[in-house]
Amino acid sequence: MRIKKCILMFLVVSITLIGCTQIGMKEYTKNIFALDTYITLTAYGRRNTPKILEKAAQRIEEIENRMSTEIDTSDVALINKNAGISPVEIHDDTFYVIERALWYCNMSDGAFDITIYPIVKLWDINGDNPRVPEKEEIQEVLALVDYTKVILDREKKTVFLSAPNMGIDLGAIAKGYAADEVVRILEEGGIEHGILNLGGNISVIGNKPDGTLWNIGIRDPREEETGSQYLAIAKISDCSIVSSGDYERYIKDIYEKTGIRYHHIFDPKTGYPADSGLIGTSVISKRSIDADALSTCLFVMGQERGLDFLKNVEGSSGICIDSAKKIYISSGMDDVLEITSEEYRLEK
Repeated sequence: MRIKKCILMFLVVSITLIGCTQIGMKEYTKNIFALDTYITLTAYGRRNTPKILEKAAQRIEEIENRMSTEIDTSDVALINKNAGISPVEIHDDTFYVIERALWYCNMSDGAFDITIYPIVKLWDINGDNPRVPEKEEIQEVLALVDYTKVILDREKKTVFLSAPNMGIDLGAIAKGYAADEVVRILEEGGIEHGILNLGGNISVIGNKPDGTLWNIGIRDPREEETGSQYLAIAKISDCSIVSSGDYERYIKDIYEKTGIRYHHIFDPKTGYPADSGLIGTSVISKRSIDADALSTCLFVMGQERGLDFLKNVEGSSGICIDSAKKIYISSGMDDVLEITSEEYRLEK
């Protein structure tokens, strides 16, 4: 079920290719399953493009093998196994992602916290046996959530969780890093036009081959109510857009019985799914690693605090959608976003 939910749940890509044969380019696509999602890499180039896409796919799998909580030999799994025991030497890229993640932990005052893993395991919303834990269970595990107890040694490239039973989860930032690495590899290979979909994390290289902007559809978080698949179109070039929301992964049987969505984005302060009044967020940024982390920050913080926080991150802009179907945007979004659903209204 969770695999199906990953497929184009957040965004749809509208691609128009005009005159590519005149400029000697063809469309090439590579599909893989990695990072717990279906991934589509599309690039426009010449005959060497498939080799470039294969190199990019291998890099994604390498990142997964280092940063997944589910792979026993990954850097992250080894860090978690050695919590409260000893520091673990890790690969440079894992160290970089953890360091960047901790920057967001600190800047967001813990709204973003990679030590949320014990809470994630307790609820198991992304797993085979999701449940609503007892309040006492949550409080006990919540004591393990504290990003200030992640100790880095930059010289030795080690990470140490200073308390037993702690754990980190890079699920809210690793896909963004992977997307940035794919962009780097494609651009180094001479690709000037491309679009990458890492389970809803979208990155685009340049414009479309015909010179126009890419049109990225932002999913309606309440599609089952409105009957509209998308609420807006973002017109972008050479950047990344990432969305978060309460509609992607949640305990469906409880929702069908009670109308309560116990979703997968947790508030590190409470140990419960974030309840900030928002149902969806999207962030546009030059780097996908930033858009990935920021979309979670906004969702946990809420509209007012989240958009205010976004001002501290240069080159990023965001969208917040609340439960009353109101859309709030940061500066820089006016010329990018086109609202396409009559069910939602833009608040000025």
